Amino acid sequence: ITAIIGQSGSGKSVLIKHLIGLIRPDSGQALVDGTDVVQLRGKALDRVREKFGVLFQGGALFDSMTLFDNVAFPLREKTRLAEAEIAERAMHRLEAVGLADMGYKYPAELSGGMKKRAALARALVQDPQIILFDEPTTGLHFADIDRLLKVLQTLVDQGNSVLVIEHNLDVIKSADWIIDLGPEG
Repeated sequence: ITAIIGQSGSGKSVLIKHLIGLIRPDSGQALVDGTDVVQLRGKALDRVREKFGVLFQGGALFDSMTLFDNVAFPLREKTRLAEAEIAERAMHRLEAVGLADMGYKYPAELSGGMKKRAALARALVQDPQIILFDEPTTGLHFADIDRLLKVLQTLVDQGNSVLVIEHNLDVIKSADWIIDLGPEG
């Protein structure tokens, strides 16, 4: 686990957006497995993005979709899996975050912590190699934070790369690497 820390406005979330090619830096490179994402467009950029699962700070769930459909969305859009396989994978991820019985609900019907867990399920549904978490513990109950820490460790144990922007000391203490984007002293 690599934790990125720093004051508000220090560029933590912007760093993630550079890595997945959502925004482009004014200069320099954003290297992913030796490939400069800044130079990629179209299908080449899509291939690099397939390596990533991202949990954005606000969750970025679609309000017009149920939780189940939110989690299934990447599989429907980016794979040719049969609907039965999509349903199995989506339910597996909802179960993993403790929301198996909430798949029929819409984001507006849930607490912030539940939305965050649903977004986590969606970020992991394609079994990405690299998982980027932008403040995943914000709004979570302490029991959910403990569950998240277990998920993070499981991902690392399975050989995934995990990058976490975080303020929670328990998450930061569990990191193997800490990158501080704070002001220079």
